Amino acid sequence: MKNVYRIEFHSGSKEELFPDFTPDFPYTASCSQLDQFMGRFVPWHWHKTVELFYMESGRMEYCTPKGTMIFPAGSGGMVNSNVLHMTRPQAESEKNIQLLHIFDPSFIAGHHGSRIEQKYVTPITAAPQVEIIPLSPEDPVQANILDDIRESFHLSENDFGYEVKLRETLSDIWIRLLAISRPLLEEKGDHSKANDKIKTMMVYVHEHFGEKISISEIAAAAFSSERECFRAFHDCLHMTPVEYINNYRLQMACHLLANGREPITSISHACGLGSSSYFGKVFREYMGCTPLEYRRKWQDSDI
Repeated sequence: MKNVYRIEFHSGSKEELFPDFTPDFPYTASCSQLDQFMGRFVPWHWHKTVELFYMESGRMEYCTPKGTMIFPAGSGGMVNSNVLHMTRPQAESEKNIQLLHIFDPSFIAGHHGSRIEQKYVTPITAAPQVEIIPLSPEDPVQANILDDIRESFHLSENDFGYEVKLRETLSDIWIRLLAISRPLLEEKGDHSKANDKIKTMMVYVHEHFGEKISISEIAAAAFSSERECFRAFHDCLHMTPVEYINNYRLQMACHLLANGREPITSISHACGLGSSSYFGKVFREYMGCTPLEYRRKWQDSDI
């Protein structure tokens, strides 16, 4: 299992990137220590893979277009395929460890169009009303699933038959998730066009964050009006387009400060944040420290 302190994105779609994935084994396991992430949160993102997780310690907040869920230690759940989400710890000081299985639905479904995919996998992955399936240790059925999720991280890659045992374990967990989510699956859930549009608009911001960006340009990227643009950002990300642009610019500034030696002024201009004095002001408001203090902290870190 790999320890994770940051996430990476595909350069084109800006979906989360999983370097360990291969076509013949689309799976990875990780231990995410969010209290040690730069900024102490994972920004809004999505991925085709599903995210099955268990909270080892701390309290995690998951935000999706439909709202926020809190996951304390001992709980867990599954984030559905292609769901926009962001995560952050609830407390500033506590240790926050999350164990994750990340896998493409094909890992348990087999080839596209298979009977297993049609009967057991697609009913969940194609359901727009299912963003997250939460699991609580207070419910006996869900507690059993949580126990198996926790135990599944003890499977060793060095054991003979590891790949088969892992797929068998995840398939068993999946079918039980399908069983407990049936009431939710029976609810009417319409696919949101805003969800598709917001991803296109986000990609536009990611590709042009160093330039001057207008709301009309963001809207045009998704063939939308400015009014639709504002509504999509409000409904899906719970913020305005301008707030998202500024947040993304500051996230990229944090990345450059922690991983390079470029002058502060150069980073400010590269991220579309103007003068170094303005950059210093908004950065302090965002991170609670100056850009230089942030650089020293993370470049001196062992992470």
